[in-house]
Amino acid sequence: MEVIRVSRKEDLRGVLALYRELRGHDPVVSEQVLASNWDEIQANPSIQLVVAEVDGQLASTCQLGVIPTVTNAGRPFGVIEHVITGQDYRRRGLSQKVLEKALALAWEQGCYKVMLLSGENRVAAHRLYEKVGFQAGIEKGFVVKRPHDEGR
Repeated sequence: MEVIRVSRKEDLRGVLALYRELRGHDPVVSEQVLASNWDEIQANPSIQLVVAEVDGQLASTCQLGVIPTVTNAGRPFGVIEHVITGQDYRRRGLSQKVLEKALALAWEQGCYKVMLLSGENRVAAHRLYEKVGFQAGIEKGFVVKRPHDEGR
């Protein structure tokens, strides 16, 4: 059975397993820090992780952040990050379903737009994003990442 829903407190382990596939190069962080961050995410109504659960296992996820603003008649904007479907669950449309659910949540919260960044060469992912309504060429995205501390 397949269920698309917003994450719950007990989903942390399943979400972390998916993130290890997406971001295997991330530094190791203590379980205490992860649990604290997860509790903060779960308590923040402006952040939602949408998950696809298949037969009791988390198979796909994405994270939606809704950011208030004083522009655009005070309507917030959304940002979607960390879109991943586990290797064993790919080619079933799950990423599309979690993205569609995240977009529906953004529209319900009055967002005037939703942004998503993707690696420049992830062509298959770009096709998926376009399929759910994202368009390239409307705005240009820029990213700056924190420089690594020297000597560490």
